[in-house]
Amino acid sequence: MTTARRRGILAVVTAIVLLALGAGVAFAVGDALGIRTEPSAQMRPAAPVVPEVAAPVAPPEFTAIDAPGTERLDVAVEELTDAAAAASVTSGEAALTVRIDPTLVATDDADDAYELAGDAAALRISARSEAGAVRGLYDLAAQVRAAQPVTDLVGSHEASELPLRMTDLGAVGVIPDPAEWESGDDYSHASKAFADVFLPEAPYIDETALAAAYDDFDGFLRHSLANGFNAVAFPGFVEFVTFDDAPGGPVYAEGDDHRDKALALREAFAPFWERADELGVKVFLRTDMLALTGPLEQYLTDRFGSLDTENPELWDVYTAGLDELYDAAPALDGVLIRIGEAGPVYDVGGWDYYSALEVTSVDAVRTMLEAFSGQAEASDREVIFRTWSVGVGAVGDMHTSSESYEAVLGGLDSPALIVSTKYTLGDFYTWLPLNDTLAQGEQRRIVEFQSRREFENFGAFPNDLGTQYQWALQQLLADNDRIEGIWVWTQDGGPWRAGPMSLYLKAGFWQLYELNTQLAAALAQNPEADVAGVTAAWARSYFSEEPATVEAIVEAMTRSRDAIAQGMYVPQFAGERVFAIGLEPPPMMWIFEWDILTGDSAVLDVLYSIVRDSGPDGIEAAIASGADAVASVEQMRDLVSGTDAATWRSPEMRAAFLDTLDYELDTLRLLEAYRAMILHQGEWHDTLSPAARGQWDADRTSFEKLAAGHLSQYEGNVDHPAFNLTAAQLGVERAARDDAMAWLARGLLLLAIAWVVIGMLSARTRLVAKPGAAAARATWIASMRPWRARESTLGMLELDRWLLLIVPVGLLVATRAVQTSLLSWMHLAVIIGAWAVFALVLRLFVWNRSPWPVIAAVGGVVMLRCIVTLFALSFTGPGGYWFAFWTEPVLRTAYITVAFALFVWVFVAAGWALSAQVGARRATGSVLAAVGGGLLVPSLVVGFVGLETALSLWNDEMGLLPWGLARILGITTYLEIPDATPWAAAGAGAVLLVVGVALALPWRRRAASVSRARGENTR
Repeated sequence: MTTARRRGILAVVTAIVLLALGAGVAFAVGDALGIRTEPSAQMRPAAPVVPEVAAPVAPPEFTAIDAPGTERLDVAVEELTDAAAAASVTSGEAALTVRIDPTLVATDDADDAYELAGDAAALRISARSEAGAVRGLYDLAAQVRAAQPVTDLVGSHEASELPLRMTDLGAVGVIPDPAEWESGDDYSHASKAFADVFLPEAPYIDETALAAAYDDFDGFLRHSLANGFNAVAFPGFVEFVTFDDAPGGPVYAEGDDHRDKALALREAFAPFWERADELGVKVFLRTDMLALTGPLEQYLTDRFGSLDTENPELWDVYTAGLDELYDAAPALDGVLIRIGEAGPVYDVGGWDYYSALEVTSVDAVRTMLEAFSGQAEASDREVIFRTWSVGVGAVGDMHTSSESYEAVLGGLDSPALIVSTKYTLGDFYTWLPLNDTLAQGEQRRIVEFQSRREFENFGAFPNDLGTQYQWALQQLLADNDRIEGIWVWTQDGGPWRAGPMSLYLKAGFWQLYELNTQLAAALAQNPEADVAGVTAAWARSYFSEEPATVEAIVEAMTRSRDAIAQGMYVPQFAGERVFAIGLEPPPMMWIFEWDILTGDSAVLDVLYSIVRDSGPDGIEAAIASGADAVASVEQMRDLVSGTDAATWRSPEMRAAFLDTLDYELDTLRLLEAYRAMILHQGEWHDTLSPAARGQWDADRTSFEKLAAGHLSQYEGNVDHPAFNLTAAQLGVERAARDDAMAWLARGLLLLAIAWVVIGMLSARTRLVAKPGAAAARATWIASMRPWRARESTLGMLELDRWLLLIVPVGLLVATRAVQTSLLSWMHLAVIIGAWAVFALVLRLFVWNRSPWPVIAAVGGVVMLRCIVTLFALSFTGPGGYWFAFWTEPVLRTAYITVAFALFVWVFVAAGWALSAQVGARRATGSVLAAVGGGLLVPSLVVGFVGLETALSLWNDEMGLLPWGLARILGITTYLEIPDATPWAAAGAGAVLLVVGVALALPWRRRAASVSRARGENTR
């Protein structure tokens, strides 16, 4: 067999191996993306109805109230008398007697049953417990505020179905400073509650601000009690603990101000907890784990070698802190723990109290809960554990996976342990199924609800969740008799200052989402409650007593869910469970996290493909749903604006309602236009239809006009803030260039193919004598048969030699520029920089030998690699390129297979071409060193800049992943990319560089020197 034939066979085998490797990479990429869908079981609530609203009934004046003299009852009596005093008119007088009857069956305080007897002139509440007597008073007060006859309550009232009804802390201690909301881009989850109370130096507490915060808290407790709640989640834990009795302590050294702060804060807030206890409200300290301070983290690390959350002794430190705290503040009832979110987004600047995402394994969770529940049993307290977690594995999806729930919590059945779970199978989004993990487990359970729906513009739009709440609770209670409570978020969830400045009981149109708070409480007390009646009572309490006006408001609210579900979601996408990158993205991905209208290709292309596959008219149906949502809001506005302004409790409330409907209408019109635009854009990439491209262009004009109006009207408005359209506008800018980039790609592709064809033909024709033909011939021969690279460059003119370099480099730069729509200098800098370092290192090793054979081989393969990319770009530009990547597995696999094989073939060809000059070993070493240098330098630059910073900048320019990732979660955090990745890559590059240098150095001289030395030693 001739040498030429052996080399040809070896080249074919090498190509087959590289293609196989490329296919492996392609399948690995597809597996990592893991893009798939499955049907989503939708909730099936009853259709909302509009009740017949009766004429208002004036309450009596309560001239004599005889009740036991406890603070808890006194506050309830005040609520009743305040309600009567707030009525526009009273009718007659009434006496009220309240008795806790000791002859009735005695029960614990959770039994809030009562009986109301008598008539309009004389009423009597009889209860088995103080809780029952209090509930009777609050029910009467609610009836008065709703302008309904108090005698309608006469009769027996069974104990509440769910005895534990907890709220968050609302906006207690939060200062409504418009300046903090104006920018609209503060995505911190820290409430900054009590920020004005804390002082950085001793005495650490501003007593004036503390007194105001106490009054704020007292008002919140009174309001929550009137709504039917009896527990509150109070933020904090390590802030109040000295850890003096920690095993191996103390944690804080002498003179450390953390200890003094803990004592000061505990003294300051103990009266808050005592006040809650006095009013019959349980207090649970709400904390993330691990909760840390600087010295505490150092202590744990020194003692255990790391933050080893699987070590029971680590948790002894925390349970010792709870023992200390419960001894000092007996009014506390327990602790509420979350492990799924932590980090800087929740931290408050200037205070050394923070959290770390360290409880990430099954063993860690179980060890933690065994420690905390044991401590709770011993101290007669309770521990509430939230299943909300984000990540990979059993702990990461225990919130949504029955198998993971069992793996994490199976067998943990302490009577002091309560498990808290959101009612939706995911976060608080519409279109999500009921959370079936709430139907399992031996633990006591509570269900989480959110009144101010963070993902649906923070409650700034009407959003009546009554029928959904009712259906969910009824289903869950039928499936699990261990559910004993609810936790309603009246204010919390998501960033505090990136949306409207609506602060519960304080600022903005908080009355709008107060409806969901009242509905949740009413349903927890009685899952069969009349939700339409609750909505009507809410409308009467806050807006009007006039039946026609109340009916109009209630009817408007019956349309609110459809407006949200159709307008803020794309139903064909939202109705499916979507999986990608090992996670389950939420159903509202086109609005990424709260208010950012996304413009990235990953989300929008996948969204389009799911809509397309939903049915033959899926695209048009999806576009029509946006129009339907707009029509619903127009009807809502007509209903409210058609009411008589004189019938409203205040003109300000009517104006607020109309303003919020105008805001919703403007926003949903904007979303309607954007929805049509992105779907027609996807249709163009998918079908190559000029008509689809034309529709996209018309949609773009409409969207840009509406976007300008939206920003002009609402930017800087703290009550009705404009959506963040930056990502969407960047997406539009990229999409607008797709057609031009496609034509550039076609032009470059024709030139590149012409170059290759000239190279193929000139070897056998007189074309080789033409200027540049010899260079084309050399690149073709060297790319396909690199062992002939040296002979292919012999006798070339100077112009041809330079063309060997200029043409491939120019094509590479132009191809990458087109691939990025001429918008990403960073992408170009990294790619071209890496190639430049590779070429420079290789040139150094070639040194005084001719570089042209290697240039011809590398340049020739680069030409082929660029042709593959340009072909993919030539259809509908970069947008179409990425569309196929995200949505077409077969095309993605084929492209990656060929592209990867050609990429590696560059280095194989370079080594093969160089081996004719320096030998196989040294050629291999030279290429390895060049690859190492090309990897090392960019990795070092990225490492020094910061991986998150570099990825964020790159993604901003390329628009592949949601723009909001960097602003909210962080790309590296979301994708779980270690921060050390660039340093690891740099290390790998350095190893390749060192190994390559060692192989590339001439060994013969050193070997000869060694031989001579040995010879001299033997003489």
